[in-house]
Amino acid sequence: MNTVQTAIEWKKYICRACGLIYDEAIGDPDSGLAAGTRFEDIPDDWECPLCGVTKLDFEPYVTVDYTQATTESGTFFKNSAEQVIIIGAGLAGWSAAEHLRRLDSNTPITIISACEANIYHKPELSIAFSRQRSLDQLIKESAPEKAKRLNVQLVTECFVTGINAQAKMIRTTRGMFAYHKLILAQGAQSFLPEPFSPKVCWRINNLTHWKALAAQLKPESTIALVGAGMIGCELAEDLASSGLRVHLIERNAYPLSTLLPTCAGQKLINEHEKIGIQFYGNCQVEKIEAQGNLKRLYLANGQILTVDFIIVSLGLKTDGRLAKQANLAFENGYLVNSATLQTSQPDIYALGDCISLNGLPCRFIEPIAKQAQAIAHHILGKDYAGYQHRAPLIKLKTKTVSIEIQGSPKAELAWESIEDRTGLLHMRQSQQQKITAEFKMAQK
Repeated sequence: MNTVQTAIEWKKYICRACGLIYDEAIGDPDSGLAAGTRFEDIPDDWECPLCGVTKLDFEPYVTVDYTQATTESGTFFKNSAEQVIIIGAGLAGWSAAEHLRRLDSNTPITIISACEANIYHKPELSIAFSRQRSLDQLIKESAPEKAKRLNVQLVTECFVTGINAQAKMIRTTRGMFAYHKLILAQGAQSFLPEPFSPKVCWRINNLTHWKALAAQLKPESTIALVGAGMIGCELAEDLASSGLRVHLIERNAYPLSTLLPTCAGQKLINEHEKIGIQFYGNCQVEKIEAQGNLKRLYLANGQILTVDFIIVSLGLKTDGRLAKQANLAFENGYLVNSATLQTSQPDIYALGDCISLNGLPCRFIEPIAKQAQAIAHHILGKDYAGYQHRAPLIKLKTKTVSIEIQGSPKAELAWESIEDRTGLLHMRQSQQQKITAEFKMAQK
């Protein structure tokens, strides 16, 4: 008797907020979803393990193979004056390539990246230590595989050294490239002011940084984490949950001071203390000394901390050197048209962490796909309403409490209490009788 086995067709769903892909074949064991859990069987209150949105914010994800591309390092790179060149192979760069390909399968596309360009979810880096993720688990797809699938030319480990906007040429460490349209998706780098030296301080802003630190951490390691913003708080909780001793240093009085009311900041400090995070508020580092494998931090209040590792999380800064060479308007990032994402040079576009809208940086995951969609339509001359920027919903990946922020909080505005009871704090800000920001903190 012959037994006919039919291969099970597993589906994938992508989070519209952060880009995480839920694969039914793999499930989400960390949140109790076993391998093989169908998306429709997931409870309605399940949250994205990266950004915290619910399953309503997921949509079907279908991968399309657009035939072949040349991707091997060291090969001859095709160079066409009709090509679209994308500088940067993070989420923004790959999103731009994907949206271009969805609209046009023939336009030549080249991605230039300073790194290996493998695909991973950057938000996962701030929760990967406690989940004991390996490098292979963090990489969702190899760069050559994705380049082949999208039919794009990939040039890795290549640094762009100049842009001539008039000649429409790019100078790189691997030669000159002509372009028809150029997309800047180079991201932003971790800010490292004095007295923080890259020789003794770590920054976790990409897969390379994470891999290097993960290889050196030991169960008994002590860490000083400087900067209690979103990434700093997520990293502090992740490291503390891994059993490491964490000192969290912040120049303001409490964590997330630009986003939270004072009472919420104090609640977060209390929750951090429960998992062993020691908080130093209103505190700045004046000097750092290396003593063998140890580092000594001298704080402005007179305290001295001796630790194994120093991680700095003081925000991001976009490199403006290419902007200067290409004569691009620049203010905290490339100034772009709010609808088309064109820079001051109309054939050059930009998106993601490296852009500035009305002088304000736009460094959130959620808008990137919408920005890429707008750019792709404009480059290819397709009808589209244009990019419409809205302040994204912020859901921190904190483990102690759930924190959700909507709108644009301002430190100078008072917070109004909506609900304050055991396990829940709900507040909002208003200006001219209009709600401008809302905040919720709930006990997990």
